[in-house]
Amino acid sequence: MKSGLTRTSTVLFHVQKGYNLQFIKRARQIHLSHQQYAAAPINTGILFVPQQEAWVVERMGKFNQILDPGLNFLIPFIDKIKYVQSLKEIPIAIPHQSAISADNVTLTIDGVLYLRIYDPYKASYGVEDVEYAVTQLAQTTMRSEIGKISLDTVFRERESLNIAIVTAINKASSAWGITCLRYEIRDIQIPKRIQEAMHSQVESERKKRAAILESEGIRTSDINIAEGKKQSRILASEADKLEKINRAEGEAKAIVANAEARATSLIVLAQALSKEEGKNAASLNVAEQYVSAFKQLAKSSNTILLPANASDVSSMVAQAMAVYTNLASKNEKPKLEEYDRGEYISDDEK
Repeated sequence: MKSGLTRTSTVLFHVQKGYNLQFIKRARQIHLSHQQYAAAPINTGILFVPQQEAWVVERMGKFNQILDPGLNFLIPFIDKIKYVQSLKEIPIAIPHQSAISADNVTLTIDGVLYLRIYDPYKASYGVEDVEYAVTQLAQTTMRSEIGKISLDTVFRERESLNIAIVTAINKASSAWGITCLRYEIRDIQIPKRIQEAMHSQVESERKKRAAILESEGIRTSDINIAEGKKQSRILASEADKLEKINRAEGEAKAIVANAEARATSLIVLAQALSKEEGKNAASLNVAEQYVSAFKQLAKSSNTILLPANASDVSSMVAQAMAVYTNLASKNEKPKLEEYDRGEYISDDEK
């Protein structure tokens, strides 16, 4: 079986030469008949049919039987092998053709059709040339299906387009004894200007996506930086708060400790002063502090205010002891008054 492309090319060649259309049809029928007779085996009486082939036998010009693969017997000169049909899967190249999509874009499409003969009788007597008929049917079906969809759908849904073409071919070719197994679009060509527009659209779409991704990256970066600064400030404030709390607690404990130490020292000092020679020890301590303070004069400032008798240590110690004696007498007087009042009340009660 020759491809439909070869036969179509032959017809187009004769049309270009200016031959009559009826003459072309008759010549084509003679060519096909000659091909069929040349391809058919000679009846020798004993025949061996190859696997996956079906030989259609006519007896005295009328269909008689279909020979199965293996050994077969025929009557010479009466039986004739008219057609030889292959039962294998047959690939047929569908030539380039123009089609217009739903959005008025002219496309040039070619493909490959895979079919199989399941009824040799219908394939032999149902149509003159099965391959040519299927090729023409595939081309017209392809144009019809592409006219229903837009250009973008053609590229996006090639699989569904192939299935639709196969379904349409099987529906129309059921009387020919063949079944279309699958159809594959091999190449789709679009006009150059449409192709350039599509490239520009793809480029602009990619630029748009790149700009969106870049802006999202910048936004995420700014959010992360702000969140980091926020967390850093929160942690710094918490650390400062804990530091102040710890410092305040330390200062409070230090004040308490100093007050307790001062109270203890005063108690010890009071006990020491209450003993014999306690005042002499206090006078010695005052004198030592006076001398120590006198050494620090004129270290922090050049202007100094001094009493008239600054060199008289004994008088300064005497003044300090007089102040102490005065304060001590005032502290003891309320105790004596309370004691006397208690005695007075007790006398009246008696």
